[in-house]
Amino acid sequence: MQAAAKEARQGHGKVAQQLRDLVDKAKQEQSALVRRAGVHPTPVLRDELATLLSVSYPDHRLSSMVLVPSIEEKLLRILHEQRQQDRLRSFGLQPRRKLLFVGPPGSGKTMTASVLAGELRRPLFTIRLDGVITKFMGETAAKLRQIFEAMNQTIGIYLFDEFDAIGSNRRAPNDIGEVRRILNSFLQFLENDESQSIIIAATNHPDLLDQALFRRFDDLIRYEFPDSEISIRILKSHLTQFNTDSVEWGEITQAVQELSQAEIARAADEAAKEAVLQGHTEITTRGLLLALAERRQANL
Repeated sequence: MQAAAKEARQGHGKVAQQLRDLVDKAKQEQSALVRRAGVHPTPVLRDELATLLSVSYPDHRLSSMVLVPSIEEKLLRILHEQRQQDRLRSFGLQPRRKLLFVGPPGSGKTMTASVLAGELRRPLFTIRLDGVITKFMGETAAKLRQIFEAMNQTIGIYLFDEFDAIGSNRRAPNDIGEVRRILNSFLQFLENDESQSIIIAATNHPDLLDQALFRRFDDLIRYEFPDSEISIRILKSHLTQFNTDSVEWGEITQAVQELSQAEIARAADEAAKEAVLQGHTEITTRGLLLALAERRQANL
C-alpha cells in the first residue's frame, strides 16, 4: 500500500490502482483462509521484539462498549477513515492513525485499543515499557526505533500504555537528561512515521505530558467516569442473560457514583456469578448493591 501511495503521488494512477487491487485480492484470500481455519494469523515476533512487544488478536467490537456520543462519534470516524484509507491516499490524504487517549484508570482506554484491533481485524501490539526503558544511555531510544520499524513491517494497532513514562514534561523539576532524550527521540519517530499502523498513546496523567506531544497526534480522546445513565447501561449490557425485572434502578443510580466503567462492569459480573452459584438467574437490587459496594471498598 505504501508503494501504491508513492505511485499515486507520482501521477502513476494506473500502476497505483493495480497495486491496490493486488493487495485487496490478497486480503480477501487470507480472510477466507482464516475463516475456514477458525484462527487468526497472529504475527511471530523476532527475539529482540518479543521483549518489547506483546501481541494479541482481540475480537471485541464497538457495539460491546457503552460510550458517550462524543467518543463514539470519534471512534466511528477513525474506523471509517481506516476502512476508506485507499480512497483518501489516492487524493494524497492520510487517515487518522496517531491517537492520544487520556482519562482515569478503568475508563475504557485500553478496551478501545482492543476494539479498534477487533473492528479492523489487526493484531494489537502492546509496548512493554519494562523492556523499552533502561538505565543505559541511548539504549531506550534504540529500542523505540525498533518498535517504529516494526510498525512499517507489520501493520497493526500499537499501544503505548502508561505513556507518561515516556512522554513526561521535559521542563519538570525532576527531569534528567536521559528522559529528555527519550522524549525527543519519540517525537522524532512519531513525526517521521509513515506506516499504515495505528499508534495509540494512553495515559492516566495528561498533566504530566509534554505539551509538544499534543500537536503530534491526529486525535485526542478524553475519557471520564461515566454518568448515572451510562453506568446503568453498562450494568444492563453485562446482565443481558439474566432477569433484572426486580432491580430498583433508582437505588442503583446512587451506588454507581464515581466508579469507573471497568469497576461497574466487574460489579455486574460479580452479581451475576453470585446468582448462578445460588442456582438462579435473577439479579436483585441487594445483590447489585453489594457488588458495587465491594468494588467501591476495593478502591479505598
